[in-house]
Order: sequence, then structure tokens, then C-alpha cells
Amino acid sequence: MSNLVSGLLSNLRNTVILSSIIALVVVGGYMQHARGVDATFVQTVLDATFVQAVLRFLHLVFGIMWIGLLYYFNFVQLRKMPEIPAELKPAVSKYIAPEALFWFRWAALLTWVAGVLLAYNRGYLVDAFALGLTSGNPQHSFIGLGMWLATVMFFNVWVFIWPNQKIALGIVEADADAKAKAAKTAMLFSRLNTFLSIPMLATMGMNQTIFG
Repeated sequence: MSNLVSGLLSNLRNTVILSSIIALVVVGGYMQHARGVDATFVQTVLDATFVQAVLRFLHLVFGIMWIGLLYYFNFVQLRKMPEIPAELKPAVSKYIAPEALFWFRWAALLTWVAGVLLAYNRGYLVDAFALGLTSGNPQHSFIGLGMWLATVMFFNVWVFIWPNQKIALGIVEADADAKAKAAKTAMLFSRLNTFLSIPMLATMGMNQTIFG
């Protein structure tokens, strides 16, 4: 039994697949709970409340990966890189950083898309982006602030951080000066996203509880 568990957990793909299967069972349980007496399977799947629950779940999963990697870069990698001996730094820049950036940028995209779809499904997308000014609803003002902060962060990832990291890491050919400039630019925008992330998470974490 221990060998089976060890073999499963030693392989990330298998771990994620099994975890996802269990998550689908949980989602199925929620779907069964949400299903009306006379509702068909299709009607339940397309029910607005169930769709919102699935989108919120996906938004949460992708968001944890995105912000988790953002904090890894800022609280761990950027802080410790100056202390790493020069001969060991290529191990980070050639292997760890590119892989982390792959998951980082796609998690940012999927978090933003899931959030927008959730807001659209719940009917407040436009009013939230208008910061509640079209309705006077303070709930939409707060969540809209969080959405704008997340949108700026998402924009920074794809327009500033990733393009400059490609230069800094040597994925795109450039001279030493260009690499140094790109590395500093990527660092500053990553630090800006860290700055924006805490108030963004305050709106996302508190809004549903305060406003029900």
C-alpha cells in the first residue's frame, strides 16, 4: 500500500489526475444537490447557480496558482538570487524560472477569464468594471476595484513581465545590456503586481461575506 501511495505521489501527473477525479466527484455531488426534482442533467449543468459554482471553483484554483507563483518569485527567487553562487545561477534561469513562468502566465490568463465569465454569469460584469457607478451598488464598486486590479496585473504579466523575462533568460537573443535592462523591468512589474495583489485579494476575499 505504501509503495502504491509513494508511486502515485512521486508522479505529479498521476497526482493531479487522481486529485481532479476526486474533485469531479465532489462537483458531481454538488450538481446532484442542486438538481431540481424534475430537472434533467442538461438543465442542471446549465443552471446559472451551478455554472457560477464551477466558475468560482476554477477561478479559485487558477488564482491560487497565479498568486502563489507571483509570491514565489518575489518572496523567494528574487530575494535569494543575489546569494546564489554564479556557477549555480544557470540552474535557476535555464530550468526553474522558464517552467515557473509557463504556469505563471497561463494561470494568470485562466484566472482572469474565469473571473470575467463569473461576473458575466452573475450579471454584474459591466457595472463592476464601471465601479458600480451605473447602479450605485457598493458591492459592485468593491468587486469592480478588485477586477480592475486583477486586470492590470494580468496585463502586466503578458505585456511586461513575460516579454522581458524572455530576454532576461536568453529565450530571445539579446546582448548583456538588454538582458540586464529586461531583467530589471520584469522585476519592477512583478513587484508592482505584488503591491497590487494584497488589496486585490482583500476585495475578492471579503466581498462575498460582507455583502452576502
